[in-house]
Amino acid sequence: MTQDSRAFGRALRLAAAMLLAATAAHAVEGGATITPFGVTDFGAGLLPPPTPGGTWGLRLAHYGSDSLRDASGDTLDNDFDISVQTYGLAYLRMTEHEIWGAKYGFGAVIPFMNIDGQVTVPTPAGPLGLAGSDLALGDIQLLPVMLQWAAPPNLFVSAMLQIQAPTGAYDVSEPFNVGTNHWTISPMIGLTWISDGGFEISTQAMLNFNTENPDTDYTSGIEWKQEFAVGQHVGHWTIGAGGYVYQQLSDDDGPGAGDGNRARVYAVGPAVSFLKPGLPTLSLHAYKEFGARNRAEGVNIALRSAISF
Repeated sequence: MTQDSRAFGRALRLAAAMLLAATAAHAVEGGATITPFGVTDFGAGLLPPPTPGGTWGLRLAHYGSDSLRDASGDTLDNDFDISVQTYGLAYLRMTEHEIWGAKYGFGAVIPFMNIDGQVTVPTPAGPLGLAGSDLALGDIQLLPVMLQWAAPPNLFVSAMLQIQAPTGAYDVSEPFNVGTNHWTISPMIGLTWISDGGFEISTQAMLNFNTENPDTDYTSGIEWKQEFAVGQHVGHWTIGAGGYVYQQLSDDDGPGAGDGNRARVYAVGPAVSFLKPGLPTLSLHAYKEFGARNRAEGVNIALRSAISF
C-alpha cells in the first residue's frame, strides 16, 4: 500500500468519524459520543412499574447539523452537513424482586438509523468530497441490571448498567456506518425530585467505557454525559426545559488520535411530557447544541412514548 493510499484511508475513516459524531444515536472514533443523546428528560429517576407484560417503548429522534467544530470551537470549512433519523424500540421489565432495597428489572433497546450526509476532507491529492446515506440496524443496547429506589416523600433514584453490543453494520472503508464496531459498557444513575407543589428536577448521569475497534486499532476515551430537565406539573402535563452536558474525560488512543481528540458539547431547549395512568406516556423535547469541541453542533429533537401491560 502506498503512502498516499494509506493517507486516503485515514482521511476516509476520519470523515466517517466526523459524520457519525453528529448523530444523536451513535458515533465512532474522533472524540464523539458513542451512546445516544437526549434519551431522557422528565422522570429520569423513575423506571416503569412492575407489570406482568412489561413496558414497551418507542423513541423517534432527529439530529441535524451543518457545523463541525475543531478543538477551539471554530467552525471547520468543509461543507459539512448531516441529517440522522433514529427509530428505537425498547422493552423494559421491572419485577417485584429486590436487590439492595431496590426493585430489579432488565431490558433492551433495538435502534434503527437513517443517515444522510456529506463532508469534504483533505487528502494528499487535494480536497475529497464524501457523501452518502445508510439505513440499517444499529448497535443493540442491553440492560441486564435496572434498579429502582423510592425515598419518601419526593425523591426517586434509579441505577442501570447498559452494555452496547457491536451489532450494527460496519465497513471501515465506508464514510457512513450505523455500527461502532466495538463494545461500550455504561453505568448510569438517575434522580427525580418532585415538590409538593409539582415542581420537578430530574437528571441522569452516565459514563461510557469503550473497547478497541479491531478494524482500526482505535479506542475512544471515557465519556461523561449528564441529561437534565426542570419543569412544573400541570394536571397530567409537565412543562419546562431540558438538555445535556457531554464531556470526554480521557484521550482517544490509536492512529490519528493526535492530542487526544477530546470532545464536548452542551444542549438546552424546551421539554414537555404527558403522564396519565392507563394511557401511553409521551415526552417531547427540542434541544439546540452549543459550545461544541471536536464534534458537530446541531439540533436534537426526540419524541418518546411508552405503555405498560
